[in-house]
Amino acid sequence: MTDIRIRAARPSDHARILAVCDDWWGRPVADLLPRLFLDHFHATSLTAEAGEELAGFLVGFGSPSDVEAAYVHFAGVAPEHRRSGLAGELYRRFTDAARAQGRSVVRAITSPANERSIAFHRAIGFTVTGPHKDYDGPGVDRMVFELRL
Repeated sequence: MTDIRIRAARPSDHARILAVCDDWWGRPVADLLPRLFLDHFHATSLTAEAGEELAGFLVGFGSPSDVEAAYVHFAGVAPEHRRSGLAGELYRRFTDAARAQGRSVVRAITSPANERSIAFHRAIGFTVTGPHKDYDGPGVDRMVFELRL
C-alpha cells in the first residue's frame, strides 16, 4: 500500500468514481451515489490513488441530525488493491476523523446478499445485525453495521 496516496475527496471525484464503480462491483451500483454526496460531503469523504488511477474511495459524513453519529454511505476498492489493507485504512481515517469531531458511533448498511461487505465490517470491529425487513422500503431488507468509538 506504500504507492497509494489517500486524500480528502473533491466534488470532481464523483465522475471518476462513477466511471469505475459498476466494474468494481460487477453489477450496476452507480445509482447509489448521486452527485450530492460529493458536492456536500467531500470534506468528510476520502479517495485513494495509485499514481493517476483511482484505487479506492469512502463517501461518508457526520450526521447533521444525530451529533453522536457518522455514516459511511459508500466505499469501494479497485479489485487489484483488495486485500492490501486499503479499505481498512480508509475506514480507520474516517473513524479517526469522526472521533475527533466528537462522534461516538459510525454506522453503515448493505444488502443481505453482500457477503463480502458483511465479512469486512465484522473483521474491522463493526457489530452486524439483520437482515432488517423492509429497512429501505417494501422488500428492501438491509444489514446494519455499527462501530462504537
